[in-house]
Amino acid sequence: MKIENQSYEIMSYVSKDAKDELRLIEEAGRICYGSPKSVSFDSTKQFVKGLISRGHESVLEHSLLAVKLNTNRAIANEIVRHRHAGYSQASTRYMNFTKERFGAEITVIDNPYLDSVAHGEWVRAMETCEETYHRMIMEDGYKAQDARGVLPLDLKTTLVMSANYREWRHIFKLRTDKTAHPQMRDLMIPLLFELKGRIPVIFDDLGVEL
Repeated sequence: MKIENQSYEIMSYVSKDAKDELRLIEEAGRICYGSPKSVSFDSTKQFVKGLISRGHESVLEHSLLAVKLNTNRAIANEIVRHRHAGYSQASTRYMNFTKERFGAEITVIDNPYLDSVAHGEWVRAMETCEETYHRMIMEDGYKAQDARGVLPLDLKTTLVMSANYREWRHIFKLRTDKTAHPQMRDLMIPLLFELKGRIPVIFDDLGVEL
C-alpha cells in the first residue's frame, strides 16, 4: 500500500499575463454595453474588474479552465457536486489494483489531521481494506467491480475538472471557506493562489482566511 499527498495540475494553457482570456471577457462585456474596445491591456483589466465588482459575472462563462486533481474519493465526491463543470474520473470498476501496472497495491491519500495514535489505526484500517480487496479478486475470483465496495474513501483518485471562470469563483468561495473540510482547503487554497498569480483580475477579490 502506498500513501501519497493531494496534488493538482493546471491542464489548460494559461499565458503568463492571460491577455487573451481577459480580452475575450472584455469583448463580451462591451457588447452588452455597446462600448468601444480598450486601447491598452491596463484598461482591459480595469473593465473586467468593474464587471466583477458589479456582479456582472455571466461574461466569465466564456472562459474555460481544466485542472487535474489528485485527491481521495471522499473529497472527489464533494467536488463533483458542482453541476456546472465537466469531469473525467478514474474508475474503480475498470481499474484492478491487483495488477502490476498499479504496483499490485492500492494508493491512499494521507490524512495529516490525525494524531499519531489515530494515524496508526488509520493505516491498519487501510491495509485491511487492501487485504480484503486482494483476497476477493485473487482467491475468491471476484471482478474488480465486485470487490471495489471494500475500498476506502481515502483511496486515491484522479479527476480532470473543467469549468468556466464564473463557476471556479463559486467553487473557491465555498471550498476555501474556513467551514470547508480541511483536506478540501488543502487542495483548493494553493490552486486559488496560483491562479491569482497567473490570471489577473478574475480571482483577485477572493480572500482566504488561513
